[in-house]
Amino acid sequence: TSETRIFPRVTMFKISAAIITFNEEKNLERCLESLTGVVDEIVVLDSFSSDRTQSIAETFEVKFYAQKFKGHIEQKNDAIDLTTHAMVLSLDADEALSPELKASILTLKNGEAPTAAKMKRLTNYCGKWIRHSGWYPDKKIRLFNKAHARWGGQNPHDTVLIDKGYEVLELEGDLLHYSFYTKEQHIQQIHSFSDIASRAAFKKGKRSYFLTPYVKATAKFIKAYFIKQGILDGKEGWQISTLSAWASYLRYVKLRNLNRES
Repeated sequence: TSETRIFPRVTMFKISAAIITFNEEKNLERCLESLTGVVDEIVVLDSFSSDRTQSIAETFEVKFYAQKFKGHIEQKNDAIDLTTHAMVLSLDADEALSPELKASILTLKNGEAPTAAKMKRLTNYCGKWIRHSGWYPDKKIRLFNKAHARWGGQNPHDTVLIDKGYEVLELEGDLLHYSFYTKEQHIQQIHSFSDIASRAAFKKGKRSYFLTPYVKATAKFIKAYFIKQGILDGKEGWQISTLSAWASYLRYVKLRNLNRES
């Protein structure tokens, strides 16, 4: 009699990385190095950087494009549309895969592709890894099938939106986020992001009243420093909590001003 041999079904999938950049010479090399040997394609969508971003990108095997910045959500979706493979790993230039996260993704690639996967993001703030203050584990969806997911939310606080009914896996390992090197960088971003966020909220018809900025700022500080244990992050936890409260205050003051002008 003839013997029937049954072979296990082997499934593997490829991943495209999508990164948006603007003057990221401090961060981009670290990000791209962490992707080496993990992804099968890297797409960088730049916004006409004036520093060494493009020359750094071109030392790696990447597809480099440039266009005018449309907004965080719009730019990230445009980067995704430039990718070849169905599965996309969408990162910011100041993010990098930890060795454990790299191993998790490589293991995942040997099986069937999931619809989406989330990972814990660990942030480095002024040289210190922040494990409280509401900043960790800060789980983010970064790997997904682009047929069932897009960037959405409200600028500048974008988030990946998955079609209903699909499961999201959680990967082991941290997505390393190198946020701010100095307090001044944090303050500069607060000014910029509060402008963007207040205008986006205004367009959606949201309102801010006299007491709103004070209530929101107080609640933000209490949550970050006490409820989310920012006190355990030392002086950096205090700085994060107070600046986060100030950011909330500014956002609602600017929204209130827009309400008055309308």
